Amino acid sequence: MSLLEFFANHTYRMVFFGTMTIGLVSGALGSFAYLRKQSLVSDVVSHAALPGTLLAFLVAVTVFGVDGRNTVGLIIGAVIVGTIAVLFANGVANTTKIRIDSAMAVSLTLFFGAGMILMRVIANGEYPGKGGIQDYLFGNASVITTADLYTSVVTGGLAIVVMLVFWKEFALRTFDPGHASVLGFNGRTIDVLMFTTIVIAIVIGVKSVGLVLMVAFVVTPPAAARQWTTTLGSMVTLAGIFGAVGSGVGAYLSIAWGNVPTGPLIVLTLFALFVLSLLLSPRRSIVMTSLTRLRARKQLQHQLETTP
Repeated sequence: MSLLEFFANHTYRMVFFGTMTIGLVSGALGSFAYLRKQSLVSDVVSHAALPGTLLAFLVAVTVFGVDGRNTVGLIIGAVIVGTIAVLFANGVANTTKIRIDSAMAVSLTLFFGAGMILMRVIANGEYPGKGGIQDYLFGNASVITTADLYTSVVTGGLAIVVMLVFWKEFALRTFDPGHASVLGFNGRTIDVLMFTTIVIAIVIGVKSVGLVLMVAFVVTPPAAARQWTTTLGSMVTLAGIFGAVGSGVGAYLSIAWGNVPTGPLIVLTLFALFVLSLLLSPRRSIVMTSLTRLRARKQLQHQLETTP
């Protein structure tokens, strides 16, 4: 399929630009989770987004009597519950002797179990508009509408703006939380803001990609960008570019090849970028590290041979 034919199709354009938006926002904001060694937060949020969206659906249908699949309402529900799940995990880690990775695993299973119960309740009940609600479990990029794209762009843009406004606070809290406290920054408030932006980045992609694969969108672009950069600003920028490019290329290939799931192919494309970064980056790549060690070994051998 040619690029001209691809962009002439409305559905294909929505898939392309929708997944690119998800990749850009989640890649950029995921850098903070990666640097704080809390990459599992993406798994926690994506699994907590399931009960969040389902609760929002039930409230919209039963309480307000409106369309339960309204994207804005579902995102609000997912953001609220996702943020609670992350704060719960961090609260357990901060107040007990349980490590953060264990606390996140507990939070993940707790909220995902609640989501599966809610899904069964909705499936067995007479709720209007419940068809397709299971897309939040496995994802379905082909259902992205113009309204979904606009909502993702606006919501993701707001998260990026919050990150830029509180850039100094986020950076200090990430690299030197003790110094941030000395300067008078409220660590809890900064954490809530930071994790809320990360939650938003993850939530806007759950419907298209599915909660299982969203972890790759948050972790892989920052991990690839880290191989090329040494500063936070350049890493966040490059991670966003990697996320957008990998998502766009994966979406195009999934459609061009036909009958290939979009989400998994995007994950494989992002992984390919990560592998290339490991092999080719000028400072940290496997190739450069091997060459440096070989050069050092030869210099040492030469010194031993020339030393009387």
